Amino acid sequence: MARPINSIRKITRVGRSKSFSVIIPIAMIRQIGWREKQRVIVKRIPRGFMIIDAKTKKKKKLTI
Repeated sequence: MARPINSIRKITRVGRSKSFSVIIPIAMIRQIGWREKQRVIVKRIPRGFMIIDAKTKKKKKLTI
């Protein structure tokens, strides 16, 4: 089964640092409900990486 053309992305270097980035289409980000500057966890898995939402440690206080 062939991949849709939209799923192919390039890896780019960020500035002069040793960091790299991959651009994810906005439609995919909106579909899962992520926002700009949201914390995520990147885990190494066989044959790739897994990016998941990071749980925040802050607890919301309820006011009555």
